[in-house]
Amino acid sequence: GSLAAFDGGSSGETKVGYWDWDDGLTVPELTDKHRRFRQVLRKFYDEEISPHIDDWEEQGGFPRELHEKAYKAGAYGASWPGQYGGTSPTAEEWDPWCYYVANDEAGRVCAGGMFASLFTLGIGLPPIIALGTEEQKQKWVPDIIQGKKTVSLAITEPYGGSDVAGCRTTAKRDGDFFVVNGSKTFISGGMHADYFTTSVRTGGPGMAGISLLMIPRDTKGISTTRLKTQGWGSSTTTTVAFDDVRVPVANLLGKEGEGFKPIMRNFNNERLAMAVSATRMARECIEDAIDYAKTRQTFGKPLMSHQVIRHKLAEMIRTTMATHGMVLDTCRYYSMLHQGKGGSLEELGSRVALLKVQSTKNLEFVAREASQILGGRSYLRGGKGVRIERVYREVRVYAIGGGSEEIMLDLASRPGKL
Repeated sequence: GSLAAFDGGSSGETKVGYWDWDDGLTVPELTDKHRRFRQVLRKFYDEEISPHIDDWEEQGGFPRELHEKAYKAGAYGASWPGQYGGTSPTAEEWDPWCYYVANDEAGRVCAGGMFASLFTLGIGLPPIIALGTEEQKQKWVPDIIQGKKTVSLAITEPYGGSDVAGCRTTAKRDGDFFVVNGSKTFISGGMHADYFTTSVRTGGPGMAGISLLMIPRDTKGISTTRLKTQGWGSSTTTTVAFDDVRVPVANLLGKEGEGFKPIMRNFNNERLAMAVSATRMARECIEDAIDYAKTRQTFGKPLMSHQVIRHKLAEMIRTTMATHGMVLDTCRYYSMLHQGKGGSLEELGSRVALLKVQSTKNLEFVAREASQILGGRSYLRGGKGVRIERVYREVRVYAIGGGSEEIMLDLASRPGKL
């Protein structure tokens, strides 16, 4: 009776509880295209990532060939134009629900750093697609999409995290070259990147003076330093320094002063990705906690038979289902905008900002409560609590990365004229 709501095992093909949204019944927008894509991703993640992730987190990285493996499996080239090697669903078939599925499946693995460094092209490539000439795209894009080369987005600076318009890295013209000086930090995958999509100041102060340069990592004057982080062990979080780095003017993306808007457009996608993944990670913590509470014996009976534990789980499910409802609402708005049926980019930005705050606060709450249910086992980097322990260390990067709660709330308040 009282345990009926918590029947079912961990995430799989069968429905595990009424909070399970994988069957598609609660997300009617998902079509066969989306379901096939989910199967492709799940197969690759279950076979090639989940069995190794604990080791990679401890080792501090994953094999370089994983990029090409992911491409061959159909997990890496999705969302990109078919003419450059994009795989189904290609850019032409892509929609916000594909984006939802991609990040929901990534969240299921509960290893955000792994995906931050494996899929750096997700934020490093869009400015090249948006601003690059056909010649530039042919030169760089196919190798990046196919995992032969990697690109990292280099925007954040030591002097001001969320203040993108305050960029201090300079690019001064010298004949056919720009001479770049400055530094970038918190760059995901930076230790192994072949290219950096880099914001630089080519003009005066503010957003109008910002341009984007494609800078090859092997250019003289570039140095990289790995940062030791609380979580995201398998991601290489990097500081990149540019010391009189000479970059051909031919590597300018778009025109001088055109860099700011593509960067800000990128943020919407990055924030939505984090929100969708964080919500799925919260659900995985719930399911691990349920599995544990049903088998763990305390005071002569299963942990689950204690009302206080059931109420804890019910609260975790309540807040996660509410957050997921907000995820779907945001994806529906994005879909309407994508189809040209109304909406605005400004309002999407506000909705995504609020969603990011909600989803990361929910992740923080659920990871904490799951830790309480597992007790000491949630403090060990191994065994039944391994995913909950890892997620607990990732909470801060979800709350801060891509735009802190404070910045997000301020962004969300502007269109409402608060």
